[in-house]
Amino acid sequence: MLFATGIGSAALTPWNSLPALFGLGDPLTVLIMQEIRLPRALLAALVGGSLGLSGAAMQGYLRNPLAEPGLIGVSGSAALGAVIALQTGIAALFTLALPLMALAFALGSVGLILMLAGPRGASLTLILAGIAISALAGALTSLVLNLSPNPYAAYEIMFWLMGSVADRSMTHVTLALPVMAVGWVLLATLGRGLDALTLGEDAAESLGVSLTSLRLRLLGGTAAAVGAATAVTGAVGFVGLVVPHLLRLASGPDHRTLLLNSALLGAILLGVIAFMPPGLPRGRKGAKLSELVSTSANPGGRPSARSRLRVEQYFHGELDAIVPGALGGARNPSIIRDLQTDQVIRGGCAARRAST
Repeated sequence: MLFATGIGSAALTPWNSLPALFGLGDPLTVLIMQEIRLPRALLAALVGGSLGLSGAAMQGYLRNPLAEPGLIGVSGSAALGAVIALQTGIAALFTLALPLMALAFALGSVGLILMLAGPRGASLTLILAGIAISALAGALTSLVLNLSPNPYAAYEIMFWLMGSVADRSMTHVTLALPVMAVGWVLLATLGRGLDALTLGEDAAESLGVSLTSLRLRLLGGTAAAVGAATAVTGAVGFVGLVVPHLLRLASGPDHRTLLLNSALLGAILLGVIAFMPPGLPRGRKGAKLSELVSTSANPGGRPSARSRLRVEQYFHGELDAIVPGALGGARNPSIIRDLQTDQVIRGGCAARRAST
């Protein structure tokens, strides 16, 4: 993770970046390390670990090497909640509105699975219930996108659905970490039961394994870990499917070690992917960092950019970095006034109210 925090658009040396993690050094370097790179590295490790752990547990319980955490509909339900939050404007109410909405839908999908499959349902019933919920969530997500009257809202939804750890803050880390931790604890206790289940459900029960308890811990742990991950980063695929396969070839099928190793490798894999190009440094070696002050972030004649996504749409590939920060909250641009002559160069929201 320390290596990951040293990678980014700004060309920072380890001698500058590592002290900045602890608030030492240049204030702008401290801002970049603590507000941009550290949350990105932490979320990549947390989400990758959650997906790897959940994928190994799902494949072991279903005894299907093609199983992955999204099979039971948790990822699709979380994505549906986030899409609804973006489309209805709930996401703009406060910072955590979108991830909380996605997390609520993810946890709600577990209740639907238990209603459809039942707490004692067989593995096949669980798969069918998960596929049904995933299909329903995907269809509703497509419907919301199709009915979106604002193309920019649709772009923002599609950008979120692709999954990313960029432009996240420590607030997202503190929201997801407690929920993920609950999921990790539940999934980490499944090793013995999953090993017994390789002999079949009847043999596992004869060895004293409660299949009902095993199923509930699996669903609850996967919903908490993957639901929290999807809520803060969007839908991230591939990791939960591939990581258990790689480790099973290297360390064998013992789930008591496979679960832990899958979490560790998932964290490493997603951390590497998250900091691959185009996230590699583009800054010139030795270039100095400096603030840029501007009246607005939009091309001439275009509406003001009010989100990171809109800035990237306007200036795609032309910016080295975007530093997140709080917006003023005004619905209209502010007044631009010449401090020497007191002349109003651009009338803002106050001038418009005065003229009306």
